[in-house]
Amino acid sequence: MDLPDLRDAPLGRLLVVAGHLVAQRWNRRLTEEYGLTQAGLATLMTLDRHGAMTHRAVAERCFVRPATLTGIVDTLERDGLVSRQRDETDRRAVRLAITPAGREKIAAPAGLVATNPPLTSVDADPARAAVIREFLLEVIGSGDPRVGDGEPRTGSGEPTADPSPGGASC
Repeated sequence: MDLPDLRDAPLGRLLVVAGHLVAQRWNRRLTEEYGLTQAGLATLMTLDRHGAMTHRAVAERCFVRPATLTGIVDTLERDGLVSRQRDETDRRAVRLAITPAGREKIAAPAGLVATNPPLTSVDADPARAAVIREFLLEVIGSGDPRVGDGEPRTGSGEPTADPSPGGASC
């Protein structure tokens, strides 16, 4: 593959490109080896970890809109991996639950996620990985008030004047 020269690209652009490529590779592997999508695996792992939850709560934990989650859950339900149940206390609400088949389906890919194999030599180094982790959490937190205070920071921990990486919106 002939890649463009990205050495001088703003960090925001690099983050978008890297995220896109990693997601493509991960989705391909999940589909080919386990018959799941990244979104399906995230949904199943969320339900496995937290038990039955409302549709909206699962969407929030998976960083997707409820409307997007509907299609994901439709597929998982069709495959017998999740069930929809009316909430006993609020009949208007629907709770999602992982099925035994869903737990069985995620065993192998969840094990892979738990081993956390490094993507590159950079994240194989714990000190360098810690810096990247801090950066990524700050990026995520700057757009989601549930993660951090949402204020972009300089290396000193002070809020920055320009919230965009590289000085331009991505």
